[in-house]
Amino acid sequence: MNETKSDVSLITARDDRPIILETQGLTRKFHQFTAVDRLDLTVSSGEIFGLLGPNGAGKSTVIKMLTTLLPPTAGRAKIAGFDIRGQAAQVRRQIGYVPQSLSADGTLTGYENLLIFAKLYDIPHRVQRVRIREALEFMGLQEAADRLVRTYSGGMIRRLEIAQAILHQPAVLFLDEPTVGLDPLARSVVWELVQQLRTNYGTTVFLTTHFMEEADSLCHRVAIMHQGSVIVMDTPDRLKASLAQANPTLDDVFIHYTGNPLESGGTYRDTSRLRRTTQRLG
Repeated sequence: MNETKSDVSLITARDDRPIILETQGLTRKFHQFTAVDRLDLTVSSGEIFGLLGPNGAGKSTVIKMLTTLLPPTAGRAKIAGFDIRGQAAQVRRQIGYVPQSLSADGTLTGYENLLIFAKLYDIPHRVQRVRIREALEFMGLQEAADRLVRTYSGGMIRRLEIAQAILHQPAVLFLDEPTVGLDPLARSVVWELVQQLRTNYGTTVFLTTHFMEEADSLCHRVAIMHQGSVIVMDTPDRLKASLAQANPTLDDVFIHYTGNPLESGGTYRDTSRLRRTTQRLG
């Protein structure tokens, strides 16, 4: 590894927007193993923020803590002013979450899936139909609304899952590997939708991805994790400019700060999960 934790860039959230997500010393241990080590982050309202790192770096653990699915061992985090431990219910009202695992029911139609989520989010009955139709239209799924989801393509399934997550109009949307298993065309459609969410609704997007091109295209800033710690954080352009080489890519930045990515290729479980996801979305 080329850098240590002390080399982390001090660049924080964008100065022209209020802070909507903040962590201070956020830590998660599993017995003697430290999965996330004293994470300090600030994310601005309306920002698209990318968390990068090899498998096992701690990205999924960060997402689980921030979405209140896993309690931190130490430290604190606030989202839209609410503490993830003491005010978990209020945090959940402010966030949407699209996991890697399947979150849409293939035996139901697209509309029926969204109706279930509308009820889970306690969206008033009088506005449920309008909200669902708006979400379907925004995601380009209005003509497929009454089809069973098991007949959808992989890209359509991912768009439906994002529609489910934004139905209650969250302030922050968490996307865990949003385009894994998708073909290049479907991936580009998801990229466009993520940018539209930010542009049209001011949604803050916090995403993890293994696709450096995706992070470079979408994110205002990225943080690279390695072995539980953030080792560098800045804009993609500044990170690329920090390398002493011609025409560097974000892949080059990633390798520079984490070492040879082939050394952290993931476990059997990681590979199996990726292949299952690719199969269902393929």
